[in-house]
Amino acid sequence: MSILIINIKQLLQVHDSNVTIVKGEAMKTLPIIEDAYVYIDNDTIIEYGKMEDCDGIEAETTIDATGKIVLPSWCDSHTHIVYAGNRTSEFVDRINGLTYAEIANRGGGILNSAKLLQNTSEEDLYNQSTKRMEELIKMGTGAFEIKTGYGLTVEAELKMLRVIKRIKQESLAKITPTLLAAHAIPEAYRANKDAYIKLITEKLIPQASELNIANFIDVFCEEGYFDIDDTEAILKAGLKHKFRPKIHVNQFNILGGIALGVKYNALSVDHLEELNEADIEALKGSDTIPVALPGCSYFLSIPYTPARKLIDAGLPLAIATDYNPGSAPSGNMNFVVSAACVKLKMTPEEAINAATINGAYAMRISNMYGSITRGKKANLIITKPLDHYSEIPYAFAHNPVEQVILNGQLKNIKNPEENFRI
Repeated sequence: MSILIINIKQLLQVHDSNVTIVKGEAMKTLPIIEDAYVYIDNDTIIEYGKMEDCDGIEAETTIDATGKIVLPSWCDSHTHIVYAGNRTSEFVDRINGLTYAEIANRGGGILNSAKLLQNTSEEDLYNQSTKRMEELIKMGTGAFEIKTGYGLTVEAELKMLRVIKRIKQESLAKITPTLLAAHAIPEAYRANKDAYIKLITEKLIPQASELNIANFIDVFCEEGYFDIDDTEAILKAGLKHKFRPKIHVNQFNILGGIALGVKYNALSVDHLEELNEADIEALKGSDTIPVALPGCSYFLSIPYTPARKLIDAGLPLAIATDYNPGSAPSGNMNFVVSAACVKLKMTPEEAINAATINGAYAMRISNMYGSITRGKKANLIITKPLDHYSEIPYAFAHNPVEQVILNGQLKNIKNPEENFRI
């Protein structure tokens, strides 16, 4: 199938060469072509440019984007979309004054979600998860990292991986699976955490590796969960099975997890609501990208990642939703882009860079996703009529997306269930 989009008001994130990450001062620049076109054939961006150079191009489908903006689809590099049920009761508890830690200590939080997931069939889990994804595709996200971590048993974690594999096979969105091997300590192991870590390193990781689904391993490095020594042991076990590290780190406390991530060549270190100069220095010169999750800060009323410190230090930054039932129950990347501007003090250009090309880098897919570049995959957003791309973060409660193209196919926004090849 070929698609020609014409009369584009602003074509964003245009790179003639294959840029795969944007850092520091460069994040302030967003390459644009005004009055543009894009030509897509099958699943690939073939050509683009000014409308005056569009003569002679024919396609099976032509879309007139007069007054509209076209940009790469959002790349959400940190989600927990595969979960069961919800945690609305804890939402009310938090309104009534309980903290995240207090809820967790009385058996809520991740442990609550794990109980629900363990008792949910694989088919039901798949149906719940795809329904969430359908809604997010409609809002412009075309690439997702999906983590496990709500199983807390070998059997339940493998069930999550199988569901993620099925989603990956049946959705046109790009899916990056991650084994969140250590998310919380189950009640049965509260008095013997070492035994649980042994279960992870000697049973879960080898069995997950045999499924050949995930390429990354993740750990929640935080007080009350997994400390530096625990995290290092789990990352080492993962590396033996060729799982590249990612780390949940510095959400509530600074433990030295960022330096540990850099030491083991983590692809990303995510959260970073707490940050010091040693953390910033550790990231300099590394291939590890920091990822901010402003939706989590908004929902839990905790500090926001100090994005300005990271960017002004010359570092890259990605932003993601952290979509999960307990601390960020929204996968709306449009809101995340807005929150990055309003709360993280990022410019619209920085926020869009962070949500597209840098988000793709944080999933190790930016060689083929995240920018308008010849030869890259055709995952695009066509907005509603807008005067300027800065309206995307400005109108924070609105969905600016009119149409979505995934893998070169125009998606049905009104009936998003058609976005799955089922």
